[in-house]
Amino acid sequence: MKSETKPSVCVVGLGYIGLPTAAVIARAGCKVLGLDVSQSVVDTINRGEIHIEEVDLDGLVQGVVARGLLSASTEVTPADVFVIAVPTPFHKDGADGGKHAPDVSYVLEAGRTIAPVLKHGDTVILESTSPVGTTEELRDLIAKARPDLKIPGLTHETPDISIAYCPERVLPGRILEELTNNDRSIGGITPRCARKALAFYKRFVRGECVTTDARSAEMTKLVENAYRDVNIAFANELSIVSDAMGLDVWEVIRLANRHPRVNILTPGPGVGGHCIAVDPWFIVHGAPEETPLIRTARGVNDHKMHHVIAKAEGLIEAHPDAKVACLGLAFKANIDDFRESPARFITSRLVRKFGPRIHVVEPYAEELPIEFTDTGVAQIDIDEALETCDIFVVLVDHDVFKVVPLAERAEKLVYDTRGIWPDQPRAVREEAARLKLAL
Repeated sequence: MKSETKPSVCVVGLGYIGLPTAAVIARAGCKVLGLDVSQSVVDTINRGEIHIEEVDLDGLVQGVVARGLLSASTEVTPADVFVIAVPTPFHKDGADGGKHAPDVSYVLEAGRTIAPVLKHGDTVILESTSPVGTTEELRDLIAKARPDLKIPGLTHETPDISIAYCPERVLPGRILEELTNNDRSIGGITPRCARKALAFYKRFVRGECVTTDARSAEMTKLVENAYRDVNIAFANELSIVSDAMGLDVWEVIRLANRHPRVNILTPGPGVGGHCIAVDPWFIVHGAPEETPLIRTARGVNDHKMHHVIAKAEGLIEAHPDAKVACLGLAFKANIDDFRESPARFITSRLVRKFGPRIHVVEPYAEELPIEFTDTGVAQIDIDEALETCDIFVVLVDHDVFKVVPLAERAEKLVYDTRGIWPDQPRAVREEAARLKLAL
């Protein structure tokens, strides 16, 4: 029996999603070219190394590069399947349609890049989280660039290529596992396109792959993250209310969650990351009059950062001779991703006001982000912080922070926005209560 020929694959964008995706596809036996605009990223991967932090990714990349299944380049070459995994931020300055308007320029540039090498039988799949209609916009761009190809949705004849949308559903720190095991929603420009993309994903996805249309798949991804944002906003607002009433929000949530139909999430200093802090705005931008709840949730979560800043400033100002340790800059625990991070924003604001009194503890950063340059602020490890600092502002629940025993922090003043140290001594809690701090 003739053995099946595995498709060659080009993954456009080798960031937090693109590189793990390329590696997982290569592990399935497909020859993969990773395309990126950064020569440094390309060189790193071709050495079998990685430029991001993700559990088990280093060993996987090293293995598939050594086997000749994964390589990287800044120049596109022909392939059978093209997977686009580039950033989709929003405009923060009011450009191109107002504040928080989606920026799909990277997606469209990826389309322009691959269009010249497309051939009969190819499949193009957009994975980037995108506003509804982006896959169709990508299709139209390809159609304009390649009038010699019959494009799905624009011809009554059998199309030459397939175009689909399939967003990832992964949690940083578990990306490799979830890329393989999570269910996927695959939206085609046409049902035929969806089936072609389905056949590709079944090569490396163990989870169920459900086909739909491209617009529904785009909306599904946005809805998933907006749902999370709304529920986190409830928890964050509850923490602010508890603060005003002098209550321990962690105790309130613990007791409320004993109800069989209540599951309040954990509050924090805000919401970060490229997904939950960004994607709800794509829905709001598409239907501004119909999204008061989603818009309000975004406002609550953004406001929580300023609430934390005010409370931290109060504690620091009350102890003018104290050294301060801000624990964490990442947007969530145990990763090196600082995109849209509330911890990073809060710390930079405290540094701006208190200067070298602030010390930054971030075990997943080799150096501090650019906004800390020339501020005189030191990056130290948790051990040095425990030895030298008097005030601790907990912003990220990294494991290395959570395991600090009470004996090493009993005399510290702690503002814990993550609830990792519920056993902090009562005297410290009373001090914080006097300053109206939400511990």
